[in-house]
Amino acid sequence: MTTTQHVRVAGTSYQRGRQYGSQAGARVRRSVEAYRETFAHYAGWDWATVRREAARFEAPVGEFRPAYLEEMRGIADGAGLDLTDVLAINVRTEVMYAAEARQALGEKARSPAECSAFARVPAPGQEGPALLGQNWDWLLHSAQTLVVLEVRPDDGPDFVTVVEAGLLAKTGMNAAGLGLVTNALVTEADTGEPGLPYHVLLRAILDCATVTEALKVLQARPRSSSANYLIAHASGAALDVEAAPGDFTRLYPLYPGDGLLLHTNHFLAPRTGRDLQVDLSLWSMPTSAVRLQRLRAATSTRTLDDFRALLADHADHPHSVCAHPDPADHPRVQAATIASVLMDLTARQLWLAAGNPCQVPYERLAIAL
Repeated sequence: MTTTQHVRVAGTSYQRGRQYGSQAGARVRRSVEAYRETFAHYAGWDWATVRREAARFEAPVGEFRPAYLEEMRGIADGAGLDLTDVLAINVRTEVMYAAEARQALGEKARSPAECSAFARVPAPGQEGPALLGQNWDWLLHSAQTLVVLEVRPDDGPDFVTVVEAGLLAKTGMNAAGLGLVTNALVTEADTGEPGLPYHVLLRAILDCATVTEALKVLQARPRSSSANYLIAHASGAALDVEAAPGDFTRLYPLYPGDGLLLHTNHFLAPRTGRDLQVDLSLWSMPTSAVRLQRLRAATSTRTLDDFRALLADHADHPHSVCAHPDPADHPRVQAATIASVLMDLTARQLWLAAGNPCQVPYERLAIAL
C-alpha cells in the first residue's frame, strides 16, 4: 500500500533542503537503504562503489546550479546522512540504466516499466483547460517513500512535485502555470558518464516560467541520461522532448496532434543528427508498446474524468497502463503504479491517487500556487 507524506518547505536552498530532510527523514533514509539493495542487484555495486560513482556527478551539478547541491546538502543534514548518500539516490537513473546499457544481452538488467503520460491543451482560439498527468510506475519500495513536496523558494516560482523522498523533483507543476510529466528512456549511450542527471533536470524545469525556458534548460549542458520530458503550460503551449545522452543535438521534439501528446517508455520522434544511438527502451521496458497503443486508442479523451478512466486501464494486465506486479519477475524488479497524478494547469490544481488508480481514489491536494 502506498502512503504519502506532505512536506512543505521555504527559504534558501539549504534551508529548504534541511526542512525537507528533517520532515521526511525516515523516508529519505528508507530511500537510501532501498537503493543500496537495488544498485547491488542492477549494477553489482556495494554502497561504497555507488558513493564513489555518485561523487563524479557533484562537479557537473555544481557548475550548472550550485544551489541544487546546497539543497541536497540540506536534505542530508536534515535526515542525518552524508551529501554523497543523497547525491547517490538523485543519480539513481544514471546508475540503473547505465547497468542496463552495459548488460543489454542479459536478463538481469531488464528494468521495471516507468510511466504512461499525457497532455491535453486547447487549440489557439479555443477555450478549455490545459491538462497534464501520468501514472508513475516503479519499484515497490517507493510506495514507502512517496512524498508530496511543496516548495516556496526565495529565488523562483513556487512549485509542487510528487517524488521519492530525498530526490529533488519528479512530476509536478509551478505557480507560473508550467507542468511536467516524464518517462524513462534508455539507449546504448546510457553508460553513466557524468553530466547533468535526470532528476536534477526535472528540478530545473520546475524552476522555469515557460516551455521555451524549459527547452533551454535541457540544452544548457550535456545530459547524462536518456529521458522523455513532457512539458505543458496553462497558456496552451506544450512540447514533448525526447532526450538521449549528450548535448543539444540529441534532443528530439514531438508536438501535439489535435491538442494531445501521449508518451510511454520508448523513442517516437524521428532521430537525426550525429552519432545516432540505438534505442534500448523496448528491450528494457517491453510493456511500453502496448501501453502506448492503449493511450492512443482513447482518442476522445478530453476531460479529467476521461483521463481518470484511461489511467485505470487494465488491457494486457499486469503490464497495463494501470500496472500491477508481475509474479514472474524477480522480486528486485517487481513494479506497479506507485502514484497517478492529474493536473489542471489552468486552475493550478493537482489530484493524486497514491497507488493504483483502479483501487485508490484521486484526492485533490491542498496546495497554494
